[in-house]
Amino acid sequence: MNEPSPNKNYLGRLAIVLHAHLPYVRKHEKNSLEEDWLFQAILECYIPLLKVMESSKKKNIRNTKLTLSLSPTLLSLLQNKQIQKKFSSWIETRIEFLIDLPHKEKAASEFLMRNIKSNYLYWEECNGDLIERFKNLYISGNLDILTCAATHGYLPILRENPETVLGQINTAIRNHEVFFGSRPLGIWLPECAYYENLDAILFNCGIRYAVLDGHGILNGTPRPRYGVYAPICSKKGVAFFGRDSESTLPVWSSREGFPGNSVYREFHKDLGWELSPAELQKKGITTSRPLGLKFHRITNKKAALNKKEFYVEDEAIKKVEEHADKYLLSRSKQLENLSSSFDPLLVAPFDAELFGHWWYEGPIFIENILRKSIQYSIKLTNLKEILLQKPNLQICDPSPSSWGQGGYHNYWLNDKNAWIVPEITKAGSVFVKLSSRKFKDDFSTRLLKQASRELLLSQSSDWSFILRAGTTTELAKERIHRHLFRFWKLIDMLEKRSSVDYKFLEDIEEEDKIFPEIRIRDWQL
Repeated sequence: MNEPSPNKNYLGRLAIVLHAHLPYVRKHEKNSLEEDWLFQAILECYIPLLKVMESSKKKNIRNTKLTLSLSPTLLSLLQNKQIQKKFSSWIETRIEFLIDLPHKEKAASEFLMRNIKSNYLYWEECNGDLIERFKNLYISGNLDILTCAATHGYLPILRENPETVLGQINTAIRNHEVFFGSRPLGIWLPECAYYENLDAILFNCGIRYAVLDGHGILNGTPRPRYGVYAPICSKKGVAFFGRDSESTLPVWSSREGFPGNSVYREFHKDLGWELSPAELQKKGITTSRPLGLKFHRITNKKAALNKKEFYVEDEAIKKVEEHADKYLLSRSKQLENLSSSFDPLLVAPFDAELFGHWWYEGPIFIENILRKSIQYSIKLTNLKEILLQKPNLQICDPSPSSWGQGGYHNYWLNDKNAWIVPEITKAGSVFVKLSSRKFKDDFSTRLLKQASRELLLSQSSDWSFILRAGTTTELAKERIHRHLFRFWKLIDMLEKRSSVDYKFLEDIEEEDKIFPEIRIRDWQL
């Protein structure tokens, strides 16, 4: 690591890294639960974060620095024209629900109505093209945009067929290049999961840096001299940044951290759970579920949901500013204790959806961090900017790890979801063998390309996570079985031309219309 400059006017650097991801949830049905996930994230997270970044850039371009990973599945959803059209009617339905509220509830939800309309106006002004807004921030150097594995596959459980890991990464790189005009140098490894020699695959694909959980760095060989406070470089030539737990705990922990404060908006009290089935059906909602309409505050963590008080926006805004100051003061003291012998770096990675969706005030927190960090002698940076300075990195091989509960692979490999592994491993083995064959006709290539999409979609770590967490498990099982069924039927059609089902093929090509630029050769070592 480079020694600090004698003219350095800051204590150290802070790199906030946000990981934006949703599984591929494109469905033909109106008002589907899966599309709710996307639309709520757009409204509460992606648009507010863009607005914060753009506003900060206008005021202070030098210190407006963040790192953001945009998963290929999320990018595919954001650019889909049919989904963009559905968003307008989704917003209109939410506004209708708010208009129909009784007087007290309507008054309490005025802040929500105002923010929904403001964010929807932003959407209309950019014609629903959020990707272009992200790209502009990338071009200006304010955002370092990372890729991710194609469908967020948990790479350690794919390692039996290294070609399937390669397919996840190469497909992601090709997808990123289509949207941003250049190949990505950085990657967010799904769940920050690493296994031995993954860096060789990353390097050969053109990836030069990634983020790991702290113990993936600290348990490296040899043990890093600067711990997680400086990136390391593996022998294969990939730089790794380690998560600093002190910089993340105050933000992501709802129990010990800021998001659990009594004045902040209560996530779990949603109008959708309180309306009758008949009231929901009037607006085309067929099942009880969250609508994203929340206008109560946490009040007391132990209080029942029916005891929650109404949200007061001014109090929450004041509190989030206090918390931003508290966070920056703690980081300043932390850096001051570290900075005597080197130029320390704090890496704080989070799920992007924490900011705005889970923690409604999160984007305002980010806004305050961007605005106030200089006052605390903290330089904001992004991962690409650090490496462009060509620091002297210690050669060190990282340790197998993840940022999941337990720190390794058990959250994605346990008695709730282990049955998935042999299923996707078997499918992966068959696909790898077929992908090495030279098919001369276009129809075989068409079948194989769609099979590759179904294979990738079946490998998504989201379904394993849901099964382990115990939420919407039937949906997760259905998605895995759906994509594997489609995969095996396509393989059968490829090998037995007499049983070609053209209607089936056309239907799934329309529904699973992802990665149009996919290449079978991307699975070849």
